[in-house]
Amino acid sequence: MGGYMKQPNILFIMTDQQRWDAMGCSGGWIETPHMDRIAKQGVRFTNCVTTSPVCISARASMATGLYPHNTGIWHNVEHTLSPDTPTWMQSVRAAGYRTSLFGKTHLHPHRGDLRDQEHLMHAYGLDDVDEIGGPRASARVLSHMTAAWEQNGLWEAYQHDFDERFENKPHVVRPSTLPVEWYADVYVGNKARTYLSNYEREEPWCCWVSFGGPHEPWDTPEPYASRHLRSNIPDAADRPRDHEGRPRGTIDDRFANAPRLDPGDIEAMRVDYAGNVSLIDEQIGLILDTVEARGELENTAIILTSDHGEMNGDAGLIYKENFLDGAVRVPMLVRTPDTCRSDCAGTVNNSFVEWFDAGPTIVELAGGTISHPNFARSLMPVLTDPAGVHRQEAISEYRYETMILNHQWKMAVNADRQPYLLFDRITDQREAHNLAGRSDMREVEASLLDNMNEFMESTQVQLK
Repeated sequence: MGGYMKQPNILFIMTDQQRWDAMGCSGGWIETPHMDRIAKQGVRFTNCVTTSPVCISARASMATGLYPHNTGIWHNVEHTLSPDTPTWMQSVRAAGYRTSLFGKTHLHPHRGDLRDQEHLMHAYGLDDVDEIGGPRASARVLSHMTAAWEQNGLWEAYQHDFDERFENKPHVVRPSTLPVEWYADVYVGNKARTYLSNYEREEPWCCWVSFGGPHEPWDTPEPYASRHLRSNIPDAADRPRDHEGRPRGTIDDRFANAPRLDPGDIEAMRVDYAGNVSLIDEQIGLILDTVEARGELENTAIILTSDHGEMNGDAGLIYKENFLDGAVRVPMLVRTPDTCRSDCAGTVNNSFVEWFDAGPTIVELAGGTISHPNFARSLMPVLTDPAGVHRQEAISEYRYETMILNHQWKMAVNADRQPYLLFDRITDQREAHNLAGRSDMREVEASLLDNMNEFMESTQVQLK
């Protein structure tokens, strides 16, 4: 296997609905020794923002390097990414890699039998595939995983549990009906490890491990569900106080439909969520052990990120679908063979990163090139200069609305381009005071709107 040592193996770890603070190294309230290990050997980006705080539009952006206003996918709609679409995965394969995917992509609708859609995965640039649906979809969608659940007499109880949850209290906290060894995140970890253990091809490998958790429901199995003490769980952020006359936006729809949270619900959700993150972290550790046992860890690059966050009671909300920090800020860790051996190991970069920047970073690590229109940017330059600036500001989009974020301000505008969220990030890190609509903020809003309009004008390529 030594013939390709100049090209590193690449391990791309993706979680679903993991907040930026849901790691030991970033928030301090969850036990994640293996994520922390990746951070200690690489660079941790503290201001990584999703391109969209919802699954399908964010994942289409990750695959293509385009924003929702390019793809036309502004929210969770049934959409099949065309097999003719250029992706970063194709560029990695063209650079001489064997590409693989274990877990969730959501690049096509979660319905029917996912095994019948493997031709799409191959067209997108993925050679070896074991795709699953998310936690909700797995109650009705066939895959290698749910077929195994059915064969082992586990699927029916899982389906009944989901039906009961969503008919009564969707945010109820109770363990999955699945034994821990069959839990979806364990299944994904096991399949990735088996694949890597048995890998004997001459090409370097690029393995995308895409966990379905810690996406709700709050069904973490024991012993992980009770691993974290409630006393160590941070309080949820309050709902922002705001100016009475401000314009309305998506956040107001979310507030109007906020769940009834009984006493103890938020703590219980957060304890369970922390347990799911720790379970995933343990699976990551086992994957790293497998790569190390092959003698390849030293020559393996690792990138970890998530598609969006989870409110977990912040502002009285659950799920995502808004521009508050709990939903839009996500982890980003990059560890390469070079960072391990340099003074950059364990450093932190506070400039802005957008989560789809992972794609061109992987392509550059592979020695490949991206020739199609692409607004994601490789993180490689700042890996050798962690104090460097990757982006001056970050953008996120959802339901025809746009958020812009810089070191002092966060502003979101509605579909009519009216500012309805505005936070001073220096003085109000918990987003307690929404300044949108105040007369003394008009110049700030106008300046940010100019920046936003300039961004829109400079990124007008459309997905064909």
